[in-house]
Amino acid sequence: QVQLVESGGGLVQAGGSLRLDCAASGYSFSSYAVGWFRQAPGKEREFVAALSWSSSNADYADSVKGRFTISRDNAKNAVYLQMNSLKPEDTAVYYCAAVRDDRITLPITARRYGYWGQGTQVTVSS
Repeated sequence: QVQLVESGGGLVQAGGSLRLDCAASGYSFSSYAVGWFRQAPGKEREFVAALSWSSSNADYADSVKGRFTISRDNAKNAVYLQMNSLKPEDTAVYYCAAVRDDRITLPITARRYGYWGQGTQVTVSS
């Protein structure tokens, strides 16, 4: 069982930066792939970024490529999302997610993930 708790959200001006943290607890977190998703009001939850258990494989949504970076520290049971050059359209609730890594494909759809955090609000003002 993996439990996830996000932090680091807040209000930032366009062009600014934020780092989201996700603290994980549970057995063998280092065996899990992790992902970040977001959901804006009135919209479906969408994929942002994913990272394999070893950090050797990462993927990003086109809308955040070159601006966001996902990383993890397995020794600290932590996942991070560094967000730079933020835009108003990045405003959403951001969720951390985890699933046991099958070491075949990197999961980039929400239905692939079995564990979710409660979310943290990110608001980017213009």
